[in-house]
Amino acid sequence: MFPVTETAIIAGVAIITGGWIINTWMRMKNGYPLENSWGKPVYPKNDEAVERVKLLTQENAELRAELGSIKDRMANVERIVTDSGYQLTHEIDRLREDKEVN
Repeated sequence: MFPVTETAIIAGVAIITGGWIINTWMRMKNGYPLENSWGKPVYPKNDEAVERVKLLTQENAELRAELGSIKDRMANVERIVTDSGYQLTHEIDRLREDKEVN
C-alpha cells in the first residue's frame, strides 16, 4: 500500500474543489439552476433573469403555434397527395410527357 502524504491530500482536496468551482461556473454560464445544500434548485432572482424567462416563454408559445399551423398544412398536403384524383392527374400528365418525348 502506498503511504498517503500531506501533499497528496492537499492535491486531492484542491482538485475536488477546483472541479466543484468549474462545475458551478458552467452551470451558471449555461443557465442551469444552482443547488442549495439540500439539493433543491436555486434560481437567480435578478430582473435580467426574469425578463429572459418571459422572453423565452413567449418565444416558446410562438414556436408552438407555428408548429401547429405547419402540422395543419402538412396534413392538407398529405391529403392532397394521397387523393386518388391527384394521382390520376399526375399519371395523365406523365403519359402526356412520355407521348411528347416519343
